[in-house]
Amino acid sequence: MGQLAYGYKDRLEPLESRYADGFGWPVSSWFIPRWVVEWQDGEAWLHAHEADVEKGLAFVHRMRDGTPTTAATSTLYWRPTVDRLTYLEHARMLMSHIQRGDIYEVNYCIAHEAEDIGFDPFRAFERLLETTDAPFAGFLRMQHRFALCASPERFLSIDGNRMVGEPMKGTRPRGAGPAEDARFRLELAADAKERSENIMAVDVMRNDLSSVAVPGSVRVTGLCEVRSYPRVHQMVSVIEGVVASRFTVFDAVRAAFPMASMTGAPKIRAMQLIDAHEEQARGLFSGTLGFFAPDGTVDLNVVIRTAFFDALTGRISVPTGSALTAACDPESEWEECLLKFHSVANALGHAR
Repeated sequence: MGQLAYGYKDRLEPLESRYADGFGWPVSSWFIPRWVVEWQDGEAWLHAHEADVEKGLAFVHRMRDGTPTTAATSTLYWRPTVDRLTYLEHARMLMSHIQRGDIYEVNYCIAHEAEDIGFDPFRAFERLLETTDAPFAGFLRMQHRFALCASPERFLSIDGNRMVGEPMKGTRPRGAGPAEDARFRLELAADAKERSENIMAVDVMRNDLSSVAVPGSVRVTGLCEVRSYPRVHQMVSVIEGVVASRFTVFDAVRAAFPMASMTGAPKIRAMQLIDAHEEQARGLFSGTLGFFAPDGTVDLNVVIRTAFFDALTGRISVPTGSALTAACDPESEWEECLLKFHSVANALGHAR
């Protein structure tokens, strides 16, 4: 189990980042857990070496018998690392590259930050899970660093030699009532601009996976599907392929990283422009959390909808981004960044 930070791209391509990651996440870090608790059909299964069974069972019992906690009540005062006017200026410069034909799409990200040395990441993550129901959530602690990830997006899964990617592009808020909610869902499904963003990410991932796949095996099995979560509707596509026998699962991950949905098209030029225009290092954001299991299965998420916390300084950061294309409105993209930020901050119970 472990993580790849966004900066791993610099080991894969001739790229360089302007900023160092202020949280200091390792570019790549993996470990073999002492025990794994698996929930299935209402039962909990403990996987452990014999020497670790007793401690593992004690851990499971503490989880089962623990009393429910409540979210912290302190208010966090959030500030964006990039203000609206600066965001719009960079967005327009990036769009000029699109208009010149340098790129077709680029994912441009900002962050909101706050400080609270007393922030409780464990209670906050509990609240985040309760209010987002994120299917690819993850909690990672490395010394004083914490990642509270409520990701709705899968990066890549592999079972045997079958690989599946699920790029996500396109967002709408949930409605105040059933009628408004249905309207937002239908609006997202029919939005030509959102569909074009999604399809461009699909094309990039198809190309990435084809480099390690059996020729002709890569296919799109779901295109621009709308999935609904407690706070947002998302547009998701599904790409499948078969890993060629001369490649490993690690080759497949390297071929597709960083994920198409968080970079752009063409990918390398988009990443160069990301580094030139974003005002902060992404760190673990836009990277991946997940596992390579002993049976050969792999499942990796996309680190989005995530709060990062440094217990030494009290710094909390919630990065968000959106895709810029020739047809986009930068003002709307700014609003999408705010929507995604609030989907995390409000879930934590701390947003003003």
